[in-house]
Amino acid sequence: MSSATINPPFERPEFSIKRVVDLAISAIAILALLPLLTLLYVAVKLTTPGPALFVQARYGLGGVPFKCYKYRTMYVTREPSTFTQCVRDDPRVTPLGKILRATSLDELPQLFNVFLGSMSLVGPRPHPLKLDDDFAGQIHHYRDRFRVKPGITGLAQIMGSRGETASLGDMERRIAADRSYVENQSLALDLGILCATIPCVIKGTNAF
Repeated sequence: MSSATINPPFERPEFSIKRVVDLAISAIAILALLPLLTLLYVAVKLTTPGPALFVQARYGLGGVPFKCYKYRTMYVTREPSTFTQCVRDDPRVTPLGKILRATSLDELPQLFNVFLGSMSLVGPRPHPLKLDDDFAGQIHHYRDRFRVKPGITGLAQIMGSRGETASLGDMERRIAADRSYVENQSLALDLGILCATIPCVIKGTNAF
């Protein structure tokens, strides 16, 4: 994806404050959750063959790819395959993976992405590269979502736009929320999204 097609990333004073907040909260969370992070790592490793972490390239700030971390929730296959989104009752998902995805615990390793600076606590959720490449040419201003860092949670997610994007309309609704976040970003909005994420995770809507 060419960065020349992306509007310049925002450079407002609160962005430096946002980075300090991201760094502080992610560091505290990693330390506080270290026993759980370790337990989940071992559980994934022991329950099915393959690596405990799933590392995949995603587009970040300015459309620059970065390595996004998650706990692996699917069986490892040696057969090459084209990208297919996870759907409800997907046979590729492991028994433990179903629990991790339903509770969003599979996203916890992204705290390290936040700490290292490739992600933020709040921002547009990073998509697999193929999704971005497929929809960028179909949705006007799609690339505006790359004007800020991707997040562990975002406005689209608390508005119910998470999980599979089975149609163009599904993605258009998600991108509309992402663009609204980009245009209205503030620390107050971030705090509100973080607070609203808690009940969303508990409900587990569209988490599979």
